[in-house]
Amino acid sequence: MSAAPGALAAYRPALRPRVLLSDPLLDGAATVHLIKDAETGSSFKVGPKEYFLIARMDGERSLAEIGEEYAGEYGRRLGDAHWKRLLGLLGAKGLLAAGTDASPGPSTAPRPRAAVSPGAPAALPPGAAASMGSSAAGSGRATASGPPAPAAPVPEKRTLLRGSLPLVADADATTARLHRAVGFLLAPAVLAPLLALTLAMEAVVLVRAGELLLAVRGLLANPVLLTGTAVLLWVSTALHELAHGVVARHHGGRVSEIGLRWRLPAVIMYCTVDDYLYFGTRRHRIATAAAGAVMNLIFLLPFCALWLFAPLDDATHEAFAALLLLGSVQALVMLVPLPPLDGYRIASQLAGATGLAASTGVYLRLALRRSPEAAGYPRRARIAYPAYAGATALVLACALAAAVAGVHHLLTA
Repeated sequence: MSAAPGALAAYRPALRPRVLLSDPLLDGAATVHLIKDAETGSSFKVGPKEYFLIARMDGERSLAEIGEEYAGEYGRRLGDAHWKRLLGLLGAKGLLAAGTDASPGPSTAPRPRAAVSPGAPAALPPGAAASMGSSAAGSGRATASGPPAPAAPVPEKRTLLRGSLPLVADADATTARLHRAVGFLLAPAVLAPLLALTLAMEAVVLVRAGELLLAVRGLLANPVLLTGTAVLLWVSTALHELAHGVVARHHGGRVSEIGLRWRLPAVIMYCTVDDYLYFGTRRHRIATAAAGAVMNLIFLLPFCALWLFAPLDDATHEAFAALLLLGSVQALVMLVPLPPLDGYRIASQLAGATGLAASTGVYLRLALRRSPEAAGYPRRARIAYPAYAGATALVLACALAAAVAGVHHLLTA
């Protein structure tokens, strides 16, 4: 069977410009890629074989050429039925650009692309809108042809006790302005010294933790300074969220919303990054996830300098000491690798997985029962899932030990 026989062979499909493709990710025992339409927000999973085909739909290569590359990679050729299912899926989801050349004539140059409204399917070659009930590339996975992506979630009803409120009309433009103003801080020559200073500050916090704990206890007896410290910690959380947006923008991401979310008595700021999982490199994704906690620590640097070197009165000196400890705890808690914290997103990127916590739980249950299914997991999953479980247990054990030591110090000092 030819790679793409008949009228389909010369068709040159192209994805719409705002269609995003992820790197390979572990999903339980499987390896998947995420595909997202950034215009509508809909996304779905496909297997490696489907991704191999979809990623090559650039409007330059014909299905015959893509089919030859596929045959070279996987040792089999695809017929019309496979192409129809795949193109039907992509067309139904509105992921194909309109105006690509579907005719098998001698000229194979792509025609100028017509504008496509968000979510509108492109014109497909005859027969391409056939059934989508099975995998396009014969991989046996149903992820590429599952039910349509759910509609955008209905906004949460806003009440006095809980809700959210967008603060800016165009969050992406706001983030772009912020990036222009402070983006220089992300240059290695500036960022590296700041990170070194934060490490030195945390070393001081660790060495003088007992003194700082007593300062926190003293702060509770001073309502004015306690209120001021609470306000500074809230500002730190706001900068935490904005840092995610600025770093995402630095790496080509898009911020869809900046606002306030409240679950009384807590009121926090939020910043939604739409396409974090689709950044070009893992390093960029990890940097975006870690940006908030790093911002919390950088925020503390001037207060640490004042606490260490400025001639302050006792009450202010104690308040800065308490702020230093509480702010450090605030930042480090965000790095705990449990969902939905930033540390979990970092761990997921290090493992190259989606749904890491759930997949780890399933795998460990199978492994403890010595189920044959556990042996069917790929080697990377058999390493990543136990490593995540062990690292998380270690972090939680250290946190518990630190809490116990802190309480003991407060009770005996």
